[in-house]
Amino acid sequence: MASGTLVRSFGTAVLAAVVVVSPATAVAAPAPPPAPGDAAGLLSELQRLYQQAEEATESYNGTAAELKKRAARAKKLDAALVTARRSLADGRDAAGRLAREQYQGRSELSAYLRLLLMRDPEAALTQGQVIQRLAAGRAAAVRRLGAAEKRADELARESRKVLAEQRTLTARKKKERDTVRTRLKQVEAMLARLSPDQLADVNGLQRANTDRAQNALAGALSSSRPPTAQGGAAVRYAVRQIGKPYVWGAEGPDAFDCSGLTSRAWASAGRVIPRTSQEQWRQLTRVPMSALRPGDLVVYFPKATHVALYLGNGLVVQAPRPGSRVKVSPVASNPVLGAVRPDPAGTPLASYRGPDLPKGATDGSDEGYGSAAAPAS
Repeated sequence: MASGTLVRSFGTAVLAAVVVVSPATAVAAPAPPPAPGDAAGLLSELQRLYQQAEEATESYNGTAAELKKRAARAKKLDAALVTARRSLADGRDAAGRLAREQYQGRSELSAYLRLLLMRDPEAALTQGQVIQRLAAGRAAAVRRLGAAEKRADELARESRKVLAEQRTLTARKKKERDTVRTRLKQVEAMLARLSPDQLADVNGLQRANTDRAQNALAGALSSSRPPTAQGGAAVRYAVRQIGKPYVWGAEGPDAFDCSGLTSRAWASAGRVIPRTSQEQWRQLTRVPMSALRPGDLVVYFPKATHVALYLGNGLVVQAPRPGSRVKVSPVASNPVLGAVRPDPAGTPLASYRGPDLPKGATDGSDEGYGSAAAPAS
């Protein structure tokens, strides 16, 4: 089944009225809360706020990943610049020696004049060859000096450019962090206004929506496929993280957000994948839901702002959202956008038995409608 069909089939069932805002409105004041008895309206508003928070979180993660790349690039440039400046200093020393030799009459020109006065032709020929070698060596030294100066200038310009990019990314990261905090505070404020009965109604409606979407997916997920060796290792890593808290921007080992869990799970299996859910969706190989195998990534929401790791048997392991912990959930616990495979060229195992799940692996809310976790500094 195509991913667009999945979004239409299941997104409507699970998320009846999600409103996706543009970046320009990302920090606008929250809408008035729905009527107290309107569980569907409350659920829709909570999901809207959580989706905005997760979108901002993934933007923050993307900027953090780019900043990490720039920092690594700056470190390499610094090392290369030190080497280039050392080479430049050596070249200038060599040029200084050439100048002193010329001044003191020990250059090849003086030797050439002495050659003209020699009476022994054979000795003159030998001396001429020496002079040629000396001249070639001095010319090479001058060329090296010019190349070293050019290389040092290029590296210095590149280093200044990377430092400017780092400053820009740092400012963007701070802005995105503030956006996440604003959104999570809005969620906390809304949750604080809900009575226990309202929370129970919201959670009950969410579970009913998930059950309907999961039943619709059951046919596509009926077959069982073994993972590759790397996919099995990613699954085992993710299962070991069950019970650890969701913290936005975290990628282990003590806490995770959604893409922090999936990227770290695959890194532990020896395959580096993009850090954010959007880049995982954009860069990795897409597969139909009917072809899912353990280790594949299931991506959610129209903007690919959430991701989970497929366990098999219609289940995923995920870091749901602030206020929750890493847990096992139905694959349709959020509106499905599609699935991607980090190891499309890998050979599936001949046989496979999934890891045993710890006690309570499925406990807790997939929605996180308890208390939103405060973002880290």
